[in-house]
Amino acid sequence: MDTARNEAEEIQHGQYLGFFSGDEEYAISILQVKEILQYEVITRVPGTPPSIRGVINMRGSVVPVVDLAVKLGLPESEVSARTCIVIVETDIDGERAVMGVLADSVSQVIDLRPDEIQPPPPFGTRVHVDYLQGMASSGRKFILLLDIDRILSASEAEAAARLRAPVTAAEHRADPQAPSVSTPERAGPA
Repeated sequence: MDTARNEAEEIQHGQYLGFFSGDEEYAISILQVKEILQYEVITRVPGTPPSIRGVINMRGSVVPVVDLAVKLGLPESEVSARTCIVIVETDIDGERAVMGVLADSVSQVIDLRPDEIQPPPPFGTRVHVDYLQGMASSGRKFILLLDIDRILSASEAEAAARLRAPVTAAEHRADPQAPSVSTPERAGPA
C-alpha cells in the first residue's frame, strides 16, 4: 500500500463541514470549526499578504479573515448574500490560532468513514496536494478535504499575530505599513 493511501486511512471517522469557494466544494473537519458567521464588513489592513482579506471584530477579538480562493491561486471571492465566514481553530507551528475563512456558501455537514476517503491525486486539482487530507465522493463529483492547518500557513499566522498585537506609536513610525492601534500617551512619569 502506498504512503498516500496510508495517510488517508489514518484520518479517523468524523464529520466535515462542506463549503464552496469558487465552483469547487471543499470540506474541513468539523472539530476545527468554531462557528459560522454571516458575512459582515471586513476591515482591510495594509501590509498583509494578499490572501488575508482583512479583520473582523468577533466579540471584542481581532480575527483575521483569509480568502481561501486567493490562497488557492484563484480570483478574489465575490461577496454575495450567501457569503459567510467560517471561524476555525488551527494549529500553526504548535500554537492555536483562531482565524476566519471566507466561503461563498456553506453546503452541508458530511459524515465520513475512513474507507470513504481516498488519497488526493498527485495531479488534476487546483489545490496543492500538500493542502489536502483526501477526497470523498459526492454523487458524480468529489469533495476535496482540506488540511486547514497547512493551508493557513506561517505567513498567515505571522500576519494574524501582527494584527492581534497592539502597535505602539514608535513601532508605527518605524514601520508605517504596520496596522496602527492608538494608545494613550502618558503625560509625566508613571
